Amino acid sequence: MDEGSTLALPTGTIAFLLTDVEQSTRSWEAEPDSMLAAMKEHNRILAAAVSRRGGVCPPAQGEGDSIVAAFARASDAVLAAVAAQRALAAQRWPTSRPIRVRMAVHAGEARLLDDGNYAGHAIIRTARLRAIAQGGQILVSASAHDLAVDQFGDTVDFRDLGDHRLKDLERPERVWQVVGSGLADGFGPVASPDHHPHNLPLELTSYVGRADETRTVARLMASERLVTVTGAGGAGKTRLALRVANELLDSLAAGAWWIELAPLSDGVEVPGAIARATGVKAETGGEALDALVERLDGPRLMVLDNCEHLVIPVAAVVDHLLRRCPELRILATSREPLGVDGELTWRIPPLGVPPASSDMTIEAIEQHDAVRLFVDRAKRVRPNFHLDDRTGPVVADICRRLEGIPLAVELAASRCRSLHPERIRDGLVESLDLLTGGTCHTTPPTDPRGLHRLEPRPVE
Repeated sequence: MDEGSTLALPTGTIAFLLTDVEQSTRSWEAEPDSMLAAMKEHNRILAAAVSRRGGVCPPAQGEGDSIVAAFARASDAVLAAVAAQRALAAQRWPTSRPIRVRMAVHAGEARLLDDGNYAGHAIIRTARLRAIAQGGQILVSASAHDLAVDQFGDTVDFRDLGDHRLKDLERPERVWQVVGSGLADGFGPVASPDHHPHNLPLELTSYVGRADETRTVARLMASERLVTVTGAGGAGKTRLALRVANELLDSLAAGAWWIELAPLSDGVEVPGAIARATGVKAETGGEALDALVERLDGPRLMVLDNCEHLVIPVAAVVDHLLRRCPELRILATSREPLGVDGELTWRIPPLGVPPASSDMTIEAIEQHDAVRLFVDRAKRVRPNFHLDDRTGPVVADICRRLEGIPLAVELAASRCRSLHPERIRDGLVESLDLLTGGTCHTTPPTDPRGLHRLEPRPVE
């Protein structure tokens, strides 16, 4: 676009093109003057490619060496990416290595944060798609592919790279690579979380809240070899550990492995359970432990879930593996610490609940994680459920009475299938037995007020 032109961001269903320079930080540190000259050419090439296809770049949304461009048509976004990659490949760069740019195109419903910036799911998905691309590569989402595929004839083609999970997004994405004359090819596997070996279970419900806690535990795992997340049953230890493992997966060349210990009744079974989960062929006991030591090489994470009923044998196995496998890190969940040398214990806090106040707005009530969890789970049994001036204060009161314990909040929300929140709240005053019969099949919490009675029963 010309500098004097008026910025008019397209809305509705549009296509985003996001780019960034591969390994730019390293180049800026090694040769800043050359990178400054190179980035001027980089910006010129990208601006020309976007402008020719009618795209616009929100000026405040590019950061560092990246750009954001919006197009009314997916085919124009793809053609702009193709033209830019061809021009970048033909450019003579002043840097010691060529500038390699990774690109992603996704079509979705645009949401404007203000007159000059986009926000929302579509641009986030585009950014996550860009993150798994490699320098010189153009990746396209399923929606953009379906809109653009019939517009090119023989000039551009698409290669199906399969379904891939994208960081922080529940729905996998069908990923396509743009191929054609003048475009680089021969890339290795897509660098999505699925590229790293793992057996992490799929999350069947949305993960609500815990953003700060997730970041905290992930940071701890970067410096500690054994972190044990402790807390009462129902506090959310398992879901937090799973989310942390997914966050760290990109950095684990040897993968992340989930070992569920709840079904075990004897400590002698622990080494065999770990061996089976990590693909090591061995029997139980010492044979499995020896085989694990031989095979657990490379940076990897092991998550041991529900250790509390086997603390002593689990601690012995963990101590042995940490001493013999220097690149192994272990994240454990347990109602009590393992007591192993070097262990860092981190007690999971309850979800945030609204303070007792009669003048809180609905918007203020919705900012608390316990309320957000209640609403999310209530909508699963009653899709039209929402907070209003009547239900908002009641849900806030329910969450306070349950002290932000995630399992208890989920059980209460499941009762919205047949009960109004006021009836749920009134029942809590009399007896927490009202929650009995919810659809959540998770180990019930122990709590001095009687939450231990929340035994799961068949769905009514």
